[in-house]
Amino acid sequence: MTLQISDRNKVRTLTLNRPEALNAFNEALYDATTVAVRAADADPEVAVVLLTGEGRAFSAGNDLLEMQARITDEGFEPGEHGFPGLMKALLDLRKPLICAVNGLAIGIGTTILGYADLVFMADTARLKCPFTSLGVAPEAGSSYLLPQLMGRQNAAWLLMSSEWIDAAAAQRMGIAWQVCPADELLAQAREHAELLASRPVSSLMAVKHTMVEPIRADVEAAIAREYDQFAELLGSMANAEALAEFRGRKK
Repeated sequence: MTLQISDRNKVRTLTLNRPEALNAFNEALYDATTVAVRAADADPEVAVVLLTGEGRAFSAGNDLLEMQARITDEGFEPGEHGFPGLMKALLDLRKPLICAVNGLAIGIGTTILGYADLVFMADTARLKCPFTSLGVAPEAGSSYLLPQLMGRQNAAWLLMSSEWIDAAAAQRMGIAWQVCPADELLAQAREHAELLASRPVSSLMAVKHTMVEPIRADVEAAIAREYDQFAELLGSMANAEALAEFRGRKK
């Protein structure tokens, strides 16, 4: 099971569950998470969604072996929803989304935080957007969402450098709301999630609507620009060399 789902006190916890792959998103995990986010949005018994990871990673980003297969395997079959489906589900989610970053967060593991209403990070967790080291473009609307969240220069460093950002820096930059001892992360995230869930869900949804609706078109436009740039760079010499190096390390 690539995704664990549990409910408590009107909080639905979604736990990315590919610990052997550091919770990297393959097509199956994109599909499962998309379906789960949409189901939580539609369920009147759910007020808040809490997203976290199993094991030592929140998510190691896109599954690079699948990315390679997408380029080289003519028979590659994408998932039913895939990456685009999850982006739409997150943008359309009407209820608060809380992310509890329990460990490594790479690529989509970091850019997904742009959709969160609150981000909690373990003090041992780290963020990285390795787009330039992979020879590709940003994703998930991060070219718009992260400057809005962090300021242009912080976002530029995160998106351009392919360097690690520790939890203290993430909080200072504005992408993490609270940093917690690792063994207290889920408890603190759940405490805040349950506090929000004790409020009328209609009011929570109204607040989120008024915050998201003014930027919805801008996020959609950013995603479209990123798709164009990503498609142009995927399979380029720089990208192919980076993926080949990764494949060699895995072997």
